[in-house]
Formats: sequence, structure tokens, C-alpha cells
Amino acid sequence: MGKMMKFLSKHWYDIGGVLTVPVLIYLFQAKDLTNYDYLMWLSLISLFLHQLEEYRIVGTFPGMVNRVIYNSDLPDRYPLNPKTSFYVNVLIGWFSYFLAALLGQKAVWLGIATILISLGNTIAHTTFFNIKGRTFYNAGMATCWLFFAPCIYFFFTTIHKDNLVTGTDYLIGIPLGLVLNVIGILKFIDWFADRETEYIFSQQNLLPIDRKANNSL
Repeated sequence: MGKMMKFLSKHWYDIGGVLTVPVLIYLFQAKDLTNYDYLMWLSLISLFLHQLEEYRIVGTFPGMVNRVIYNSDLPDRYPLNPKTSFYVNVLIGWFSYFLAALLGQKAVWLGIATILISLGNTIAHTTFFNIKGRTFYNAGMATCWLFFAPCIYFFFTTIHKDNLVTGTDYLIGIPLGLVLNVIGILKFIDWFADRETEYIFSQQNLLPIDRKANNSL
């Protein structure tokens, strides 16, 4: 179990990238999906691609969180570490987005909750992370605007145009979305923070300044 967890903690985002292929194949072959159904499956794909940018293509998101946001002296493992990233992104992220796509119009409230996660990410990557890091771009920002933003826009136009949403959906979906954003992401980082953890990010996941510092040791 320990070896499997270590493998997953280092490659869950690669697995997510691979999973985009069967989901796309399914969407191309599906005949009876509504516009809302297509949108929620595309929202799941957008999550996979967003995580791939954060952890693999650019890869420096963990280092930015630890160094820039938390001012950590151990940016390769504290407070965010690979195991926590797996819990947050897979157990919470994948599960909620997949369930929202699978249930479709039967659970618009869950669609609202997941779209609010996408919205929270877009706002954070565009403003908060750039302000704190004094940057114009950070790992994850590109996919926020290329994929999250269109999904957010078409989600709200679709549910209103097709009369899919009710007051109850908002009463459940908005609080749940806030909970998933705050507790499911930020609090998980605090709860699972461990300076002695054996789960350590690779050099690719650190900011350049920390790679140089670590390499000089």
C-alpha cells in the first residue's frame, strides 16, 4: 500500500492527463447527451488539464504554494506535500467533478458546486497568486482561462436557458462549493501538513530559486 501511495502521489496528474482521452472518445461517440451533460464532462476534462499544467507541464504549483503563499523553509514538502495533493485533487476534485458529470441534470446543485471550484481557481490563479508572487503568470493560470472560464460561462447560460436550475440547487450548490473550496483545499493542506513527511516533491515541482538552493546542498 505504501509503494502504491507513493506512485500515485507522484503520477496522479499524469493519470488524469491520460484519462482525458477515453472521456473525449466517450463524448464523440455518445448520442443521447444533452448540452448540460457535454458541458459537465468537458468540465472534468478541464480539471485534468488544469492539474497537468500545475504539476507536470509547468509543474511549479506546489513550490509556489509552499514558498510564496506559506513562506515555507521546506518548499519541497511543507505544508503542501504530494500525499496531500493527491487527497485534494483526486479524492475531492476528481470524485466531485466525475459525479457531477455522471449524475448530470439530476444533480445540478453538484454542478454548481464544482463550477464554483473552477471559478475559485480562476480567481486565485489570476489575482491572488500573481499578487503574492509578483508575477504575471503562474502554473495553472493558462488552463483557468482556456478551459475553466468557458465552462463557467456556458454552465450558467445553459442552466438558465434550458431552465435546469431551481432555488434549491443554489441553496445546496453554493454552500457546498464554498465548503469544497475552503475546507476541501485550504484546510486539507493545514490538516495534513507534516515537516517530517516522507512524501517530497521533485525538483520540477519547485520554483527555480529553490531548485538552485537544493542543488547546491
